[in-house]
Amino acid sequence: MGSLWHPFSDMGAVESAGEFVLARGEGVRVWDTAGERYLDATAGLWFTNVGHGRAELAEAAAEQMRTLAAYSTFGDYATEPTLRLADRLEAIAPVPGSKIFFTSGGSDSIDTAAKMARRYWVEQGRPEKTVLVSRSKAYHGMHYAGTALAGIPGNREGYGELVPDGTAQVGWDSAEDLRSTIERIGADRVAAFFCEPVIGAGGVYAPPEGYLTEVRKTCTEHDILFVADEVVTGFGRIGGAWFASSRFGLEPDLVTTAKGLTSGYAPMGAVLVAPRVWEPFFRPGAGVWFRHGYTYSGHATAAAVALANLDLIEREGLVQEAARLEQTLARVLAPLAGHERVTEVRSGVGAVAALQLETPAAAMQFAVRVRDFGVATRACGAGAIQVSPAFVMTDEEAQELADRFREALDAPVQAEPPTEPGAS
Repeated sequence: MGSLWHPFSDMGAVESAGEFVLARGEGVRVWDTAGERYLDATAGLWFTNVGHGRAELAEAAAEQMRTLAAYSTFGDYATEPTLRLADRLEAIAPVPGSKIFFTSGGSDSIDTAAKMARRYWVEQGRPEKTVLVSRSKAYHGMHYAGTALAGIPGNREGYGELVPDGTAQVGWDSAEDLRSTIERIGADRVAAFFCEPVIGAGGVYAPPEGYLTEVRKTCTEHDILFVADEVVTGFGRIGGAWFASSRFGLEPDLVTTAKGLTSGYAPMGAVLVAPRVWEPFFRPGAGVWFRHGYTYSGHATAAAVALANLDLIEREGLVQEAARLEQTLARVLAPLAGHERVTEVRSGVGAVAALQLETPAAAMQFAVRVRDFGVATRACGAGAIQVSPAFVMTDEEAQELADRFREALDAPVQAEPPTEPGAS
């Protein structure tokens, strides 16, 4: 019996069946401790945008660690790579002139944005604007505010009401539902709307035509902050632009990021804060403090890795490669929609896709079974199989992935489905 408590797991089942232990990775493939090789269909957990085994990222970390591994950025302290990374992110942010607040990961970024939104309205003399609105199917991390905002019911169960009278939820695909909910609550009480441009862990759902434009317009009309949750979609994942917000012309007030910022080579996140929101906190002589932050906000080594990661993405044109994968995944996975065990294939907006199976149990079983056919993936949402490969996946490797999915779908169904981690 091991000592590790796995996130999002039925630990009784893990203890009984044993762990799937990975040892190394290269490109879009990983190897387990027995030497078996797998196509990595999920880029770790949506994050290894540049692929595994990129030595230059390890070298960037080692060089920074030998110089100054980390230091606080509280008060007026800073490190050189942290300052350079902030400038680099401002240059690619969806809204010019954004300020960058660093975190340790995506859940940190969500809770930071939630607190920042509420505090912004206090500084505007409107402290009654406290309600945070999210969508069904949404995953906004697992810290306190993120759990309260969760649109995946199982992620909220068992914790009680975390933010009493402080959150509301609307249908993931209905702009009218957002508008009517705001009118019911009162726009004078709503602080922000949290929106994944493309829903990720909830099952990979692209926005309906015109939806994002309409909800952004609604927020503008009702003077509500628009928070784009780009923890999954940021740094090229949606193809053709650094951020989905740029691709869809959203001009968000806040953008939450993590994952692709370092391609997972070091834990790091960031909130990109548009001028409207940061201005009250930066007034000379005002003495306004945002009393919030993390020990590792702007961690020097993580910042050095992020800079090297962004260099690599630019040098190899990987944002454009993600746009290529958008088309390739849609083409190679489309035929699987006709399989008797598949109810839907969702693809066509970025380097993300999902195979929808009959039930969550079927998806959890399939995510384990497909390893026998050389693929590492996971179940997400309510019965979906996640596809979110590294941008370096070739068209040939994408076809291989689709072929292996079909082989696994054709294989006999096991009598007793094993339990896999839930949606996250």
